[in-house]
Amino acid sequence: MRKTVVAALTAVLLTSVAVAGWASGAEDKKDKGGDDTPKSDKVAEQIEAATARAPVTETAKTTSHTVTIKGKSIRYQATAGTLTIRDNDGKPTASVFYVAYTAEGAQAAKRPVTFLYNGGPGSASLWLHMGSFGPVRVRTASPDNNAPAPYNFAANDDSLLDKTDLVFIDAIGTGYSRPLGEAKGKDFWGVDQDVDAFARAISRYVTINNRWNSPKFLFGESYGTTRSAALSARLQADGMDLNGVILLSSILNYGILQPGYDEGYIGFLPSYAATAWYHNRIANRPADLAAFVQQARVFARGPYAAALAKGQTITPEEEDAVAKQLSAFTGLSVDYLKRTKLRIDLFRFQKELLRDKRQTVGRFDSRFLGVDTDAAGEGPEYDPSDSAINSAFISSLRAYVSGDLGYKTDLEYRPGSDDANEQWDWHHKVPTVGKLEVPDVALDLSGAMRQNPHLQVLSLNGYYDMATPFFATEYDINHMELEPGQRKNITFKYYPSGHMIYLNPDALKQLIVDLDAFYDKAAPGGA
Repeated sequence: MRKTVVAALTAVLLTSVAVAGWASGAEDKKDKGGDDTPKSDKVAEQIEAATARAPVTETAKTTSHTVTIKGKSIRYQATAGTLTIRDNDGKPTASVFYVAYTAEGAQAAKRPVTFLYNGGPGSASLWLHMGSFGPVRVRTASPDNNAPAPYNFAANDDSLLDKTDLVFIDAIGTGYSRPLGEAKGKDFWGVDQDVDAFARAISRYVTINNRWNSPKFLFGESYGTTRSAALSARLQADGMDLNGVILLSSILNYGILQPGYDEGYIGFLPSYAATAWYHNRIANRPADLAAFVQQARVFARGPYAAALAKGQTITPEEEDAVAKQLSAFTGLSVDYLKRTKLRIDLFRFQKELLRDKRQTVGRFDSRFLGVDTDAAGEGPEYDPSDSAINSAFISSLRAYVSGDLGYKTDLEYRPGSDDANEQWDWHHKVPTVGKLEVPDVALDLSGAMRQNPHLQVLSLNGYYDMATPFFATEYDINHMELEPGQRKNITFKYYPSGHMIYLNPDALKQLIVDLDAFYDKAAPGGA
């Protein structure tokens, strides 16, 4: 999830001039603090800087465990540690924290290894780590609020460890990952800077663990899919062809989010329809969600897109007709939709759908319900799908790493970094295109698939995900301009869940079935 996607999508809409002005102002303030800073403040800053940084020496704490998956007992090693990445001159620049799970007795040359991470940007990877495919998983009350501690994290019989070794990596500035030496967090906070850091960390892990001949996969969630798409091209350029890229709840092209561009409204509509269906706001509600969503797709790309394209030239009669159809799909009144000029902002939809019940719906997962202090407000005061699980995941991760895995450090574990999110550099250089003001990493993935015709891509989507709507993902991937031979390497899957598909236990079961089939296809004879 997460993490901090709201701020990320806001930040990407800023003009490059505004971003440059903000950054310049921050630098001015820092410089002016120089000689006028009180000595006591300087000492405090030095102490903070010292305690915030990781040691240059790589660390590794390995423990042995057993998990039962699909009725089979698997012995594995869990390694919590750090990787030191270096610049082109060999100078250490960052210490990257990871937790790796490797099956004992497997042949490294045949055994797949998967690198997993969340997004944000500015999020640690505890959500995937503790909620999905590792050998230990947090059980939540989804889609209800989790009760306070003690939390239930235990062996995960739905782990992917029977198919692949797993390496969970925290972005720099999150988890226990920190800059080293003279490097600063902002040196890594950007689309291309982040890809460079992850490429170096993955190459380092592969080198010290002798995994260059193993089948390799990337598994990103949310902004992690942005990272994966660009990273696939970067690793390939570095001589590391991938077997597969798994995209969970994707955002690949930030360009469609620009103000005045109607594609964003079109992309959200089928997710609105699925949400209205789930909460019984549809008249004569059909039994089949997938069929209803398909009808919403056809309407969104057809009459709805045509109406929005007319802008202010649309006739009252046309607006009336489209508003009635839009109401049938979204559960919102015709009058309300006409007042929005048929353009439904997400935060308004979250508030309006169940306003009569004084409830809001979640953004990451619209199955979750919230209650605001002001039922007449314009948008929700918080995201109930976020607040419902935060403590369970963060607390469980901390207890698990220091307890079960025995990893000790003086560093503070950072679930996320608001600084990284707010200071993110959104410029992106595509190898085949050049520099973009906002990233469209579908172009990177397209290039990687053309050059590596064996590369398989799996797109995993939740119907109730309103942070990264599935219809927008379809648009991005369908505009990669691939030839038929490459298009057959892309598979789409859909689930009755939200952004974190694995929070729905029933969806997780089907998700594992689909992932098993994907690994068998992308790395036959593996595991």
